[in-house]
Amino acid sequence: MGKRWWIVVAGVLVVGVWSARDNEEPQAAPEKVVSTKPTPKPTKSTQLPPAERSVGNWYDDYDPAHFAVQVRKSAKKAGVNPQLLMAILYNEDYKPHTPELERSWQRIKPDASFGIANMHRAAFNETKRGRFAKRQWEELPDHPDLAIEAAAYHLHDLTNRLPAKRSSDLTKDELVALGYNAGAGNMRAFARGARPGAQAQSYLNNLHENWEKSATALK
Repeated sequence: MGKRWWIVVAGVLVVGVWSARDNEEPQAAPEKVVSTKPTPKPTKSTQLPPAERSVGNWYDDYDPAHFAVQVRKSAKKAGVNPQLLMAILYNEDYKPHTPELERSWQRIKPDASFGIANMHRAAFNETKRGRFAKRQWEELPDHPDLAIEAAAYHLHDLTNRLPAKRSSDLTKDELVALGYNAGAGNMRAFARGARPGAQAQSYLNNLHENWEKSATALK
C-alpha cells in the first residue's frame, strides 16, 4: 500500500484506539495542565546519536539513515551487503512504524508484518533459530535493532538459497531483494529466468531508486 493509504489507515486506527480506551475507562480523567508554548524542533545538537535511536520515541522522526550504525553492524555479522540491507529498510518505509499503530493494524489484519523491516512471523521464526531463539516476533515494533538484525540474517539465508547456476540478468543483490519481497521460491524462479510480475518489478524499481540514497546513509 502507498503512503497516502497508510496515512488514512493511521488516522482510523488512532481514532479506534482512543475510542476503545474511552469505552474501557468511562471515569473522567483528571485535568492536565498543557503548556501553550510551542515545542521546539530538535536541532542537530539535541538529536540522539545513531547508537541510541532504538530507545525512546525513535519513530517520531523515523528515517532508516538514523540506524546506519546498526545496519553496518548487522550486515557484517550476517555477511551481507550493508547497502542492500539499508535499501531494504527504505523499500519497507511505506507505512508508519509507530508500535501502537502496527499492533492496531495487526489486530485487523493478523498476517500483517511487523517492525521497520516489515517481517512476517514465519520468516522471523525461521531466521531466529540458532541466532536469537529466545526473541519473539511480537518484539519487532518496539525493537528496531532486532528488526534490522533479523532482516540481515534473512537476507543471508535467502542468498544461500540461490541456485548455483543462474540464467537471469539480475544481480545477486537484486534477486535477494526480490526474495525478501516475494519469497525464496519466487526468487529461485527469477534466478532461472522467470520475469518478475508487476508487484515484484515495482519492488525492484524502488530498490533502484533507493540504492544511492542507501550508500549515502551509510557514509
